[in-house]
Amino acid sequence: MERELAMEIVRVTELAALKSAHWMGRGNKMEADRAATEAMRKMFDTVSMDGTVVIGEGEMDEAPMLYIGERLGTGVPPIVDVAVDPLEGTEVVASGQTDAMTVVAIAPRGNLLHAPDMYMDKLVVGPSAKGRVHMEQSVRENLEAVAKANHKPVSQVVAVILDRPRHAELIEQVRAAGARIKLIPSGDVAAAIQTAFPESGVDILLGAGGAPEGVLAACALKCLGGEMQGRLLPENEEQRQRCLDMGITDVDHVFMLDDMVAGDDAIFSATGVTEGSLLHGVRFLANGRARTQSIVMRAKTGTVRFVDAIHNLDRKVGWND
Repeated sequence: MERELAMEIVRVTELAALKSAHWMGRGNKMEADRAATEAMRKMFDTVSMDGTVVIGEGEMDEAPMLYIGERLGTGVPPIVDVAVDPLEGTEVVASGQTDAMTVVAIAPRGNLLHAPDMYMDKLVVGPSAKGRVHMEQSVRENLEAVAKANHKPVSQVVAVILDRPRHAELIEQVRAAGARIKLIPSGDVAAAIQTAFPESGVDILLGAGGAPEGVLAACALKCLGGEMQGRLLPENEEQRQRCLDMGITDVDHVFMLDDMVAGDDAIFSATGVTEGSLLHGVRFLANGRARTQSIVMRAKTGTVRFVDAIHNLDRKVGWND
């Protein structure tokens, strides 16, 4: 994939962020998600690629736009798989909280895991701890490995975990090991990315979140040189059958990073919607202008760009549609 495609994808996440930010704090998560999804779809129509959605808003009969199997782009090469989360943090936007983002990842056709829509147990670390952790090890062993890799005691390690009742036992295990915890209300893609930035203060991500979001995070970690592992957590026979239908015969299999994102040619882009630990949110300025901050990465080169942009909304393609 050409490097110019990375900047085209940024335009997709930027417009989705601008549109959904209009709904911040207004108590309507459905409208916020709809605004992001429609904006993404329209901007994808301008991108020079032949894309197929493999991680999207649902099946064709369940989602009006960006459904799994939908074709995106102008129809010319490169031929790519597309993973999208038009608005990671719909409730976050509706309530005016932090760390909502619009997210897109692409890779050559066949290189992204077609993760079913269910929970995935996740383990994420940055480059310094790559190769030193594993889901088959205990929580204590992984925390000690991360502490050693980052040259600090376990008492200074920070594990980020989604604040959910299902994580009560995990939280107790982390505390028993002596590590610190950062609980987040949502947004484990942003949290996963933070493990690769020492200045973020986050050393490891643990716990169960959405499997589709796991693939998006894996694309980012592939670009950043970190490590991610995941195990699907089907909750019933219907979900187990869905795994089998997608060719996943061993539901207890630990997916490594290369299982989720094959090869070294992935692109990841995210734009902040609300103010966050990783990215600034959309700021509407005077005279019909707005400012966004995005992160865009390429696995092939390892380049990570933070893109600050000021948009003249009256001239913005897709803004008045």
